[in-house]
Amino acid sequence: MLRFSALCLLCAFLGLPLATQVVAQSTDDVHIVPPAKPDAPPTDNGLAVHVKPLRVDIDLVVVPVMVTDVHGSPVMDMRREDFSILEEEKPQQVRYFYAEDAPLSVGLIVDLSSSMANKIERVRQAVDEFFKIADPADDYFVMTFSYRPKLLANTTQSTETIQAKLAEMKPKGGTALADAIYSALQKMRSAQYGRKALLIISDGGDNASRRSLRSVKNLAKESDAQIYAIDVCDSPSLLLTKKLEERFGKQWLTQVTEQTGGRTIAVDDPSKMPDAAAQISRELRNRYVLAYRPENAKKDGKWRKVKVKVTRKPDPLPYQVYYRTGYMARKQDD
Repeated sequence: MLRFSALCLLCAFLGLPLATQVVAQSTDDVHIVPPAKPDAPPTDNGLAVHVKPLRVDIDLVVVPVMVTDVHGSPVMDMRREDFSILEEEKPQQVRYFYAEDAPLSVGLIVDLSSSMANKIERVRQAVDEFFKIADPADDYFVMTFSYRPKLLANTTQSTETIQAKLAEMKPKGGTALADAIYSALQKMRSAQYGRKALLIISDGGDNASRRSLRSVKNLAKESDAQIYAIDVCDSPSLLLTKKLEERFGKQWLTQVTEQTGGRTIAVDDPSKMPDAAAQISRELRNRYVLAYRPENAKKDGKWRKVKVKVTRKPDPLPYQVYYRTGYMARKQDD
């Protein structure tokens, strides 16, 4: 979950450039007195934009939310009243709400360990499908890994160049998945946009990292990047030959992705990887943003659990809702 100053949200509603919105991540107190104007009427999505004289001296908790139907397609006709949000099981008032489709900083993490040798062509297709739906203004990088992570390309390279480089790569070696995620999250700290996401394409757990899975999970929890993964499942007979940490790769990935508001898509056939990549790319570019002022104003630096519910009756089957499951409260001396 991202914690922004209210200045970030004000920029969004006054129509300032995206970069102005997303870099304002400080939680310092802000005092703003804009010119007096009458309240704007509610928009079609149920959002009333207030531009009257405003004094802002509070922190807001900003929750990106994605809603899909049972087929995995984004549901983009939600209104503010279709959501409820709880912090530590206590209802919170949604003060801001809007749908968002804007450029983002995204990192692709591609497994090139030896077990991916028979899947590499599908990996290239998945990368291609992911970028087909991308915003031309996106800031991106591609990182590969086997025994260690390696930066393959960034925004200065075209997608054609990335595909050419991937075609030259020969999968070999072990799987340092935790190290790769750690390196990607570190690189994300210098990302161009405030909207950040990682997509991991892999077929197994970790067997070569220096970083512990626990430490990387904690780092992901504290980051502001949504993490997705495409897990290519091995056959049951092959799974039995793997080490314990490799067998539970999917479970660990799922824990990491879900706590950041993303998810893990497991596919039982490499041919399904491109469709999964396209589905994730669409989801990343169609989401809602909810913001609230916590009822608990204590600055104790503790982790607070957040729960988002869709209150609108599904038609005909339940919606799937993805969001960050909590945030770290601000400390008194911050």
